[in-house]
Amino acid sequence: MPDSLNPLTLAVGQIAPRKGDVAGNIARMGRVCAQAATLEPRPQVIHFAEAVVSGYFVEGGVREVACTAGGLANDLDEAYRTACAGAGIDIAPVDVVVGFYERWRDTLYNSAAYLTIGLADGPPVIRHVHRKVFLPTYGLFDEARFVEAGTEVRAFETPWGRAALLVCEDAWHSVCGTLAALDGAQVVFVSAAGVARGPWHGEATSLPIGTPGPANIARWERVLRDVADEHGVFASFANLVGTEGGKRFFGNALVVGPAGDLRGSAPVWDEHLLSVTVDLSDLVRARADSPLLSDLRAALPHVLASVDRISRGIPSPLAYDGGEPAAADLLQQARGYHTGEFAIPTELLGEETPTVVGALPEVLPVTRLGLGDQGGAPPLVIDPLLTEQWLTGFLREELRRRGFGRAVVGLSGGVDSAVTAALAVRALGPDNVIGVRLPYRTSSPDSLVHAELVANALGMPLRTLDITAAVDGYLALEPDADPTRRGNVMARVRMLALFDQGARHQAMPLGTGNKTERLLGYFTWHGDDAPPVNPLGDLFKTQVWQLARHLQLPAAVVEKPPTADLVAGQTDEGDLGIRYARADEILNALLHGFSQDSLRARGIHPDEIAMVRRRLEGTHWKRRPATTALVSNSAIGESYLRPVDY
Repeated sequence: MPDSLNPLTLAVGQIAPRKGDVAGNIARMGRVCAQAATLEPRPQVIHFAEAVVSGYFVEGGVREVACTAGGLANDLDEAYRTACAGAGIDIAPVDVVVGFYERWRDTLYNSAAYLTIGLADGPPVIRHVHRKVFLPTYGLFDEARFVEAGTEVRAFETPWGRAALLVCEDAWHSVCGTLAALDGAQVVFVSAAGVARGPWHGEATSLPIGTPGPANIARWERVLRDVADEHGVFASFANLVGTEGGKRFFGNALVVGPAGDLRGSAPVWDEHLLSVTVDLSDLVRARADSPLLSDLRAALPHVLASVDRISRGIPSPLAYDGGEPAAADLLQQARGYHTGEFAIPTELLGEETPTVVGALPEVLPVTRLGLGDQGGAPPLVIDPLLTEQWLTGFLREELRRRGFGRAVVGLSGGVDSAVTAALAVRALGPDNVIGVRLPYRTSSPDSLVHAELVANALGMPLRTLDITAAVDGYLALEPDADPTRRGNVMARVRMLALFDQGARHQAMPLGTGNKTERLLGYFTWHGDDAPPVNPLGDLFKTQVWQLARHLQLPAAVVEKPPTADLVAGQTDEGDLGIRYARADEILNALLHGFSQDSLRARGIHPDEIAMVRRRLEGTHWKRRPATTALVSNSAIGESYLRPVDY
């Protein structure tokens, strides 16, 4: 008898929460649930991302935005009813998976709740709360500082079947998916705050051909496919979108079938409502075709015994059977090995002629791979279209969040300011980006010409403010100032002018410094590093050039030797004593943990490595806020922590 259909319609609400606005975000989710109710078929489950109630990077603000599961259920139920009533939509029960910072038993957790809201005959039902087990506290994550870790992964009953919840890094540990499946889960819901990383094209099959996406999308897709395929379950992935403190969430919600097959995906970067109807009967077919879960259940007593032995530190003795010469001789004879060839013995073939399968090679072919052929730091080659989309979205969202619709860019005639201006024009429109030329009397005439070329090419307004009188007014008091001091005065006067122009036009000054300059300390502290928003700060100089060519900026700007133009005849590479391409190669490797020996093995000269390391390690202070003496237990930036966009 053929299997009957057992349909389940899942919807993933991919939204960008407003940082810290718990009430507003819950109201927004209520409207998304109401919108989902207009779909055909009407979704039975709506899945939202990790920390969608408050935003993810709230740092010390967790205690302010955390709520109880009961309070969240009641508020979301009310928001759903209000949204349905306002839109004239019939209210019907719907299950919702929602990520939130939870207050439970006077302790804070990063949790996900499974709720049923919109019931006709009673209050909402809390069917399960999962508290994130694996808290990332490395790189850009610091969760263990602000919340406690959960201790349990389990499945639970729902109106349509059995489910399990995981939060972000939980899914990266295969044991979590294993526990959920062993406990009977049919669908595993993974709620995440996945930050986009890797400005080179990710090989994710969930993206349409030709659609760029950050590199780490491919790994997330692989994780979800593995959770589903290994255990024969459906997997639903809900991820945030939007920008928080310069970090962009990539979205790309997924629904994966129990054979690891992609059933549906949402776009990168943008808010979206993805609805996918699946047949739960597929679980039977998938587990029959690949009975890995059944095999695990059979082997589980032995697996648990091994886990117990390992956790208790009990060594396992090496044990094996001894040789059996007679049997070995028979096996050798049956194999029929002959010198230089393999033949099947005639006694095994009856009267037929022995068949020679093939000669064994005297010398095996060799493949040799050196250090330069594998491993190494991530690529410096970027996907320029992806990077353009990434950074324009960042600028648009970051300025809107801070209440700005316009930007000011100091146009120096160099490639960095040109790329910054081009990105800002694409994000905000040419009329909303003001270019400012800030020449000093010793500035190169080419700088003025090239800045005007950029402004004209982008169609943006351009002002010129000569800073000579302001700089010389101060330097008249310091006639013995050397070129470095004079250059620093110019840079700081230029920044004063940019911030004042920002105030005049109610516009945000944008930074233009690239990652190479920042790492080498090749900038004026509280000068060209001062603007609060910088789209290029995590791109090496060679990557800025790649982006500039993609943006089709004037060749005269892109191809000329880079210069700060603070001293006549000065060039960046002349000051640094190294080409940007080589500096980027060394910095990229050092930042990813490769040793000096590893760099030397890749053909880089020790003097170049030493010079870059010396500049890198001697300028940490320039990349940090001012050092403040700590005298209390509530020091700003150490104990009292709030993100810049809170």
